[in-house]
Amino acid sequence: MKTNFDLVVVGTGSAASTAAMECREAGWEVAMIDSRPFGGTCPLRGCDPKKVLVGAAEMIDGVERMRGKGVAHGATIDWSELMAFKRTFTEPVPDGTAKKLHEAGIHTFHGQASFLDEETIQVGDNQLTGKYILIASGAKPVELPIEGIEHLTYSDEFLELDELPSKVVFVGGGYISFEFAHIAARAGAEVHIIQRGERPLKNFEPELVDLLVKSSEENGIQIHLNTEVKSIEKTGSSFTVEGTQGEESFKLEGDLVVHGAGRVPEIDDLDLEKGNVDREKEGVSVNEYLQSISNPRVYAAGDAAATKGLPLTPIASMESQVVATNLLNGNQRTSNYEVMPSVVFSLPKLSAVGLSEESAREQGYNIRVNKIDTSEWYTYKRTNERYAMVKIIIDEDKDQVLGAHLLSREADELINHFATAIQFKLKTEDLKQMIYAYPTAASDLGSML
Repeated sequence: MKTNFDLVVVGTGSAASTAAMECREAGWEVAMIDSRPFGGTCPLRGCDPKKVLVGAAEMIDGVERMRGKGVAHGATIDWSELMAFKRTFTEPVPDGTAKKLHEAGIHTFHGQASFLDEETIQVGDNQLTGKYILIASGAKPVELPIEGIEHLTYSDEFLELDELPSKVVFVGGGYISFEFAHIAARAGAEVHIIQRGERPLKNFEPELVDLLVKSSEENGIQIHLNTEVKSIEKTGSSFTVEGTQGEESFKLEGDLVVHGAGRVPEIDDLDLEKGNVDREKEGVSVNEYLQSISNPRVYAAGDAAATKGLPLTPIASMESQVVATNLLNGNQRTSNYEVMPSVVFSLPKLSAVGLSEESAREQGYNIRVNKIDTSEWYTYKRTNERYAMVKIIIDEDKDQVLGAHLLSREADELINHFATAIQFKLKTEDLKQMIYAYPTAASDLGSML
């Protein structure tokens, strides 16, 4: 069957939904395609289910920290119960998303999408011709040059485990590995992270990462740096990971080996060349309006687009709004990537927004760096948190925050205050005059500045 639409959207997640809904509300005929259950990565196999598991790990962590300080040891994670609880969040999503799209009058198609030509997408037996096409297909784990990669478990599969194996090995030292490692460790597993380079989480400030590594190791997570995995072999129900650690050979056995070495745009199966859609390593090549540089009918957003945006749900949503505006009103709106707060939901949490110290110096700013060990501050001492640090980058000439980097159990919420300060170019002197509720983590902001 061949059908004509004003907009054909590949994907049903955050980068897809806003543009699809806004164009439909404007009276456009819209089609959406997904090869997987409707809803996208974040609510189904990413941020939301992960945070449910993190919540349980935080409670165990809190009990452990306060043992001997008035809280008795005894709480444990029941993995099967926790997964059942997690599924109360994820299982309603596909049907709920489909219902919402149908009620809006959006046509939905299940299957792998691929270009037939510059204006036509094939999905199953259907050929969908679009006046415009939005590629918002998200990301997938990067393929690793490892013998035996078929033995790897991926993040979405980890989030569906009915039972947690007793020994888990994570390949790669990115945020997925650290978040899942802390969950697994608090659930009682022996946990290893194998990192090819000398420092994991390379997009975060080195001093804070070093502290997180120290804290992770003290909580039983074994981190193997400068270690490259060459092969994974299955023997019975266990796996043997082999590689090199510097000049030495490396060998480690585990019950589960998890891919945590990064993600890439999921656009390989779209036959982009048939649609005259140029691409690069980071995704579909787009101009400042998120329009394909080679096929003006095509736009891209989220992880599928080669932009300065970090692979974060709020960035995908923002880019989808940009696409919607440009589709409906002509190219006029561009994306703002100045403020992109990000969080690693480890224990403690690691967060960042704005410029790093290195970037600020490279760009020629006259900066002051407030690097403070906050572990002795009341906010953290009262719950016996051993590691907490802030690193604030301040433009001395304009008295404004350029970047903020935090490590603590409060880092996820506190980073939003700094994001607001950067977004609205607030002066630190004004921020220090703000009266916050006390005692709260936000009431420490003045002392950080």
